[in-house]
Amino acid sequence: MWGGRFAAGPSAIMREINASIPFDKALWRQDIAASKAHVAMLGAQGIVSAEDARTIAEGLDRIAAEYEANGVSENLDLEDIHMVTESRLAELIGPAAGRLHTARSRNDQVATDFRLWVRDACEQVEAGLVELQRALVTRAGEHADSVMPGFTHLQAAQPVTLGHHLLAYYEMIRRDRSRFADARARMDECPLGSAALAGTGFPLDRDATANALGFARPTANSLDAVSDRDFALDYLQAAAQCALHLSRLAEELILWASQPFGFVRLPDALSTGSSIMPQKKNPDAAELVRGHAGRIIGCLTSLMVTMKGLPLAYSKDMQDDKPPVFEAHGLLGLSIAAMTGMIADATFRTDRMRAAAELGYATATDLADWLVREADVPFREAHHITGSAVKLAESKGVALDALSLDQLREIDPRIDQRVFGALSVDSSVAVRASYGGTAPVRVREQVAAARQALDMES
Repeated sequence: MWGGRFAAGPSAIMREINASIPFDKALWRQDIAASKAHVAMLGAQGIVSAEDARTIAEGLDRIAAEYEANGVSENLDLEDIHMVTESRLAELIGPAAGRLHTARSRNDQVATDFRLWVRDACEQVEAGLVELQRALVTRAGEHADSVMPGFTHLQAAQPVTLGHHLLAYYEMIRRDRSRFADARARMDECPLGSAALAGTGFPLDRDATANALGFARPTANSLDAVSDRDFALDYLQAAAQCALHLSRLAEELILWASQPFGFVRLPDALSTGSSIMPQKKNPDAAELVRGHAGRIIGCLTSLMVTMKGLPLAYSKDMQDDKPPVFEAHGLLGLSIAAMTGMIADATFRTDRMRAAAELGYATATDLADWLVREADVPFREAHHITGSAVKLAESKGVALDALSLDQLREIDPRIDQRVFGALSVDSSVAVRASYGGTAPVRVREQVAAARQALDMES
């Protein structure tokens, strides 16, 4: 490959450290597509003959069929997917294969291939996230009225509905989808034709290759085009944020599936047992989703550290750009699929949820709000009165609504019989009907809007 510049071949160590074919063979579809677009443009521009362009394209199609059937061979001497393909093309069609690399470099070639791969990855994640949203919305619709405790500091705070809780994750995933869409839009420029770093003297039609590969436009600066990996970082940043959301949901399912909570039974198909304790049903899929988030964040950090000090244009460090992206994409896809399955097939113990919501004085804020609305008490004073009521109920070991009217009036005479209509968990969730609130009527509205956004049947 190096022609006459070197008197001797690389050492065994250099051969191994320099080769990327063990991982960049994953780019073979993109490499074939970009090469076909490039040679078609070369032929159209008269840079290579029409006959050579046709022969090269046919040879690339034969190679694609071979790769599809048998995979890509890992010849370390050929270093990467680009040279493996070009070498095989030479075996198939002879010297004409050497014309394929006219007016391009492996620098713009890999930048194009990798963009194409990451663009496809964004679309794959988008499809998976839509299915997760569908599962969340379906279950939220089933549980618009199901009361559960809402927590702050992992302490019972106020009653909410399970549907409202699940829709919180729908909103997180909606933002994740927007981040991948933003990343997809920013990477919609084609580096092909930038050559090594400075462009080329050949009369290329870069718009033609960009259009052939589905890009909106060619990149505007050849130096930036070959040295840019923002598109990969954009993908990893979106993946890391998405993984954080999946991890939070996984953590809640892990807690809810534990015996002290008992809020959910996870599907057997996404749980495991113990090698020694026959009674165990472990939420291992959820725990692995939680663990994968750390690995995905690590992938982002890895590429950021690789890129942070590189001068323009291409440096060999950038060969290490692909493994973290490939790893993160695989982990994220598994995590999305696992969470979708858990949400879709979980059995929610709404009886346990309601019982927990009725403990811990979760309607205390409702008493304070009632004092503000019905007795014209300033909220800070109402807060103090309610705290006294909670203290009394706690000393007697009863729920707040189990206190008698006389006991409540001893705390503050402005309290009357109407207060008991505000102290049940059902009234607590029903009254929170502000836009975005947990009231069942609002949950159903949000479910309907989400179903419409996702093109789900009503």
